[in-house]
Formats: sequence, C-alpha cells, structure tokens
Amino acid sequence: MTGKLDKWILPILSIFFIILLFLPTIPLLAWSISDGWTWPDLFPKSVTLEGFQYVLSPSSGAFKALMNTWMIAGLTALINIFIAVPAADAIGRYDFKGKKWIEIFLILPILVPPVVIVLGLHRVFLQIHLVDTFIGVVIVHVIPTLPYMIRAITSSYRNVSFQMEDQAKMLGANSFKRFFYIVLPQISPGIIAGTGLTFLISMSQYIITIIIGGGKVITLTMLFYPFINGGDLRIGAAYSIIFAICALGVLILLDATLYKNIIDFSKKR
Repeated sequence: MTGKLDKWILPILSIFFIILLFLPTIPLLAWSISDGWTWPDLFPKSVTLEGFQYVLSPSSGAFKALMNTWMIAGLTALINIFIAVPAADAIGRYDFKGKKWIEIFLILPILVPPVVIVLGLHRVFLQIHLVDTFIGVVIVHVIPTLPYMIRAITSSYRNVSFQMEDQAKMLGANSFKRFFYIVLPQISPGIIAGTGLTFLISMSQYIITIIIGGGKVITLTMLFYPFINGGDLRIGAAYSIIFAICALGVLILLDATLYKNIIDFSKKR
C-alpha cells in the first residue's frame, strides 16, 4: 500500500508545481488578448489579437531586438566562461592566503546593485568610446552575471580531484588534453547552470543596457518595458509572453545540446 502511494506522490507533486509555476502567466495571457478589462469584471469584455499582431509585425522591431538580446547574452556567457573557469578552479580546489576576501570580492556585484557600478563605469566607457556600442553593452552585462557563473562552476570544481589528472599526466597527456578529457566533463554541469543563469539575467537587463547602450543598442526588454510602465498593456503582455517563451526555449536548448556536445567532445580521441 505504501509503495503504491509513493508511486503516485511524485507525479501529483510534479503536476502541482507545474500548475503553480504557470499560474502567474494566466492573467498575463488574459491581458495580452483582452480588449478592455476593468474592475470588477472577472473576464475581459472582448478578445483581440492586436497586441500579438503588433509585436510580430516587422515595424515593431521585435525580431532585431530579440537577435540583439540573444547575441549579447551569448557573448556575455562566453566571456564569463573564459573568466570563471580558472577563477573557479583556484577557489574550488586550492587553499591560499586571502581566499575568503577574493570570494567576497567576486560576489560583490550580487550584493551591490549593478546600476551603482555601471554609473561609475559610464564615465570610463565615455573616455574609451564604449558608450552607445554593442561591445560596451556586452562588457557591462558581464558584471551582474559573472558571480553566478563563478559560483556554479566552483560547486562543480569542488568535486574534481587531482588524482585522475595526475594519472593522465603520467600517461603522457598534456595540460590541454587533461582539461578537455578529464576536467571539462566533470565541471560541465556547472558550466551549463552558469550559462543558463547568464542568459536569463542578461536577457532581463534594462537599466544598465540603456545607460551604456544609450538607446542605440536595442534589446527586447527595452521594447516592452515602456508598454508595461504606463503604455498599452496588451502589447506589454504580448511582449512578456514572447520573452518568457524565448527564455524557456534557451534553457531547453542549453539543457538538450550543450551538455551532450561537451561530453561528445571529451570522448573524441
């Protein structure tokens, strides 16, 4: 009897949490197709697809903004990986003087609002001509996302011992082969988790993007934020749904392909 009960508990809990996860999207979906929804009406008075029609029209610029958003997030994740892997290796597997202070320094962007840091960087970026540029936005997106990448990869590195690397070294493997064939498969879950967090955080940035981008580098959040903040709520809700679908699609794609590619690469001889 207990075994049968345990067999049903997990599916029921899974369904419950899925419903709980998607419950907030129901009002958003209703707003996106409503043509007037006022208190105390329980449902919209009429249904229209004008919000989605505007968002999906070429004149909205949504496709170009989405491409910019993905490119910025992808480059940010790539930069984060190159910085975070050696940093996480040092923090996760070595003990040295001042290690705790370095860890605190690396997580400061989480504790300090990114806009505070970016306002200070804005003057520096002006002097080196990075304001109003695509690369400037990419660099500034590294600030709030790098701590998450480092923490994710550090957690993976703490489970990686030196024993297998030493054995490979004795068999003649150089440092490059030891990393790609031994270390990388073991830290790949941390890389995937950090990349997913990087994409989500980078895609959602608005303030720091508009400060450094100066309105010339357009991302998806820059398009729908004005509609949500006092504009046409139908269009804002439609943008939000498309944004959520794109973010979910990125996470599914990362989970389905990135890990497999890393493992397949490590198995090549």
